[in-house]
Amino acid sequence: MQIWVDADACPAVVKEILYRVAERVPLQLTLVANQLLRVPPSRHIRALQVPSGADVADQEIVRLLTPGDLVITGDIPLAADVLKKGGYALNPRGEFYTEHNIAQMLTMRAFMDELRGSGVDTGGPAAYSQSDRQQFANSLDRHISKVQREQARQS
Repeated sequence: MQIWVDADACPAVVKEILYRVAERVPLQLTLVANQLLRVPPSRHIRALQVPSGADVADQEIVRLLTPGDLVITGDIPLAADVLKKGGYALNPRGEFYTEHNIAQMLTMRAFMDELRGSGVDTGGPAAYSQSDRQQFANSLDRHISKVQREQARQS
């Protein structure tokens, strides 16, 4: 398993958690963004800069991921593409996108876009909290443990 990060909008605290996990486990962590990223020196962590443009980073992640990879993103359409390709998608607040919830999330996103387009102020997401950070770290650890158990069974 490799971890891909839609890094342009990923909170710094989530990146820090991911850096520590990539070294501890170890596993390959790739941050994809259309801006230059500084990442810690490590053979397990790399940054991939893509050209500017709408969804360029998303398309590169989908192109490069393989089934079973994990993608960290708050982008619901990207998460849907990841699921279609056999990957896992986790948002920075620790919630996994699944086949069971992605359609509802896409519908809600379209509805909110429509409201904003008609001039309704829908507000933004809540501030990233300590409980969000903990939920993300816990979800990530559970997923990695599950993958490691499955790999051990297959060995």
